[in-house]
Amino acid sequence: MTLVAHLTELRNRIAKALLALALGTVVGFLWYDRGLLTFLTEPYCALPPDFRFQGDESCRLVVLDVFGGVLLRLKIGLIAGAVLSAPFWLYQLWAFITPGLKRNEKRYTVGFVVASTLLFAAGAFLAWLTLRKGLELLLGLAGGEVAFQLTAPDYLGFVISLLVAFGLSLELPLIAVALNLVGVLSYNALKRSRRWIFFLTIVFAAFVTPTQDPFTMLAMAGPMIVLFEGAIQIARVVDKRRAKREALEHFHDLDDDEASPLDARPSALGADYDPSTASTRG
Repeated sequence: MTLVAHLTELRNRIAKALLALALGTVVGFLWYDRGLLTFLTEPYCALPPDFRFQGDESCRLVVLDVFGGVLLRLKIGLIAGAVLSAPFWLYQLWAFITPGLKRNEKRYTVGFVVASTLLFAAGAFLAWLTLRKGLELLLGLAGGEVAFQLTAPDYLGFVISLLVAFGLSLELPLIAVALNLVGVLSYNALKRSRRWIFFLTIVFAAFVTPTQDPFTMLAMAGPMIVLFEGAIQIARVVDKRRAKREALEHFHDLDDDEASPLDARPSALGADYDPSTASTRG
């Protein structure tokens, strides 16, 4: 493909991805008050009533300006739309890359899209499960004489950042697998760097988690370490199969009249060799 053809392909892929994002944003905007807002506020509402300023079972967030509610709904709808349309725009991203890949590497497209979507959803759900403990720890540090009246933009922005951080963090081992499948990252490199990978994973979780509490940090770092170890083992299997395939195809590019670099010297017979059982030519 020429440079113009590549740019045209990129433009078309981006247009399709943006269209999917726009449709997903419309769905997220309509879904906002039909369960999405309840899902996001449930960890806060599950806290004991004495954490909230109202001091009763009511659980409401406040907005301090006229346009705050509209902008908040648009923001949540856009993020929800990005998540809902992720399978489609991830496919567009991968489809733009695959023309430069080999034929056997293109078959990983569907698996890449499905795995990335499932990992992001799993990470976001894990963040939602740990959110209540993180909130309870953070709000409890203020003391029993302090009650909170959280604003909707601050709280929902905090929740969204935590969900996105967890979701993207679980994508990192998948990127390692993808780089190994296309031959960029080898199993030996991953194996040599295993200790550094695990250490940097813990450091990454400590800096990325908005709550900064040990419970949430370990909840992120633990699954990431397990997934990275799984990525290393997948790379081991892939590299072993690749080595066997290359050994079989090593001489396929030689001309018919070109001698292969095989060692034609006879090998030494073992001590257990029995001439009476050896096959002979007539």
